[in-house]
Amino acid sequence: MFDLDMPHAAYETATFAREPGRIIARFGMTLDNHVEEVWEALTAPAKIIDWLAPGEIEPKPGGRVKLNFVDSGIVIDSTVNAIEPLKILEFSWSGPGEPDRPIRFDLEPVGAATALHLTLSVPETEDAGRAAAGWAAHLDMLAATLAGASTRFPFDVFKAAREVFRERLVG
Repeated sequence: MFDLDMPHAAYETATFAREPGRIIARFGMTLDNHVEEVWEALTAPAKIIDWLAPGEIEPKPGGRVKLNFVDSGIVIDSTVNAIEPLKILEFSWSGPGEPDRPIRFDLEPVGAATALHLTLSVPETEDAGRAAAGWAAHLDMLAATLAGASTRFPFDVFKAAREVFRERLVG
């Protein structure tokens, strides 16, 4: 396992593990919001657009996941693999015909706050550092959105995280 212990990082850090044919990235953060607010940000179309992309995540087993990243041309079109309201949301971060890239959000109330754990699994042939850096940037956007701030995709966060994550995965 690779641990990115960077107390002064301007983004959420990740730990990485290798499994047969896959690289797993894990993030953990605490948000100063009740679990209901965080869940809504993860599942309500009017909230998803603020930190992720326009689209819909139908919060039920087998529900449709359709996200359209207009600027990059990426379209996610998959289904919900696991869901437990206010606790677990998992779907594949993939489009039709692409390899499975499960992404899982685990939520846990911590008093009035929420611990969020995100796990991303990508094929070992893909750039896991880039994928994890994208999620570091989107987690930054999620935290800002939940704090009431409007934000755009933070390319500086993405670039900084991508370089560090790639170096750690090679080392």
